[in-house]
Amino acid sequence: MGGYTAGHSIRLLEKLVRIPSYSKEEQAVADVLEQYLIEAGGLPQRIENNLILRSKVWKEGRKTLLLNSHMDTVKPHGAWESNPHEAIILKDRLIGLGSNDAGGCLVSLIHAFLNLQNTDTGYNLVLACTAEEEISGKGGIESVWGMLGKIDAGIVGEPTSMQLAVAEKGLLVIDAYTEGKSGHAARNEGINALYLAVDDINRIRNWNFSKESPWLGPVKMTVTMIQSGTQHNVVPAECQYVIDIRVNDLYTFEEIMEELSSELSARLIPRSLRLRPSHLPEDHPLFLTGKALGWNAYGSPTLSDQALIPAPTVKLGPGESARSHTPNEYILFSELEAGLAGYQTFLQKLKSYWS
Repeated sequence: MGGYTAGHSIRLLEKLVRIPSYSKEEQAVADVLEQYLIEAGGLPQRIENNLILRSKVWKEGRKTLLLNSHMDTVKPHGAWESNPHEAIILKDRLIGLGSNDAGGCLVSLIHAFLNLQNTDTGYNLVLACTAEEEISGKGGIESVWGMLGKIDAGIVGEPTSMQLAVAEKGLLVIDAYTEGKSGHAARNEGINALYLAVDDINRIRNWNFSKESPWLGPVKMTVTMIQSGTQHNVVPAECQYVIDIRVNDLYTFEEIMEELSSELSARLIPRSLRLRPSHLPEDHPLFLTGKALGWNAYGSPTLSDQALIPAPTVKLGPGESARSHTPNEYILFSELEAGLAGYQTFLQKLKSYWS
């Protein structure tokens, strides 16, 4: 096994935090990571702002495990007490934008991969450092998926306190359109599309999807936007509202659309069908490995690239999800130590269940 430690993770993470890497602006941070992997003896493949590196012990016909985390961040929000890109070391932590989400996971996965790339784990390893995760953009994991070869399973590096997120809610955003008939507000004429929308929204507010997941709970549906009308004295003929739906693993998006269409008066148009829910079966080797290590498993309400990977995955990494996208974001040195050690332990233990 190689000699990369949590100290290497801390130093690399300092470099990454100091480079702004907002979604679609990852070129500079990808340059740094590419050079880092080259200096570590690797030959990474660069596709736009994404990096792919395969382990040196590679045998055709074996199963392949993907190690994936993202290099992009959201833009800073809220009242930071310091420059979000200063990478402040304060006692037991590193403070800076992206340190927790998902820089700590990214550097820990990189060093776990480098430490194991010359080891026969019993399966092939491929590392993918990707872009545009924070916006679920098409220039990230989706853009390189076809170049990875056959992927049998994956670990998605996100802050989970090194617990196993074995299920993740999907996101379905629907634009809903009600259509009425315009008329003068002073007379009893027209069909008010806004009233039709309000009736729909009241139904949505009290809606309960019948199937509740043991991992992800119920489907959560919220109306978040509405737009209608042109002037105060005209009955609006059109109204648009937006429904945000967090879908559990017991429903397909098509089933959700069918159920809503049968009860609402609006015409429903989904913005995307890409970000689907996921669920790792309890008899999958990834699940069994975590169970053997005594690690807790749970269902995650937050979205990640897990939704875009068409293979069984577990979301796993150092840091806490609640710190993500918050002012003064940080990660503890102890979490980086646990992340690197935990990833390596998991990857070595996986051989007992998957080869």
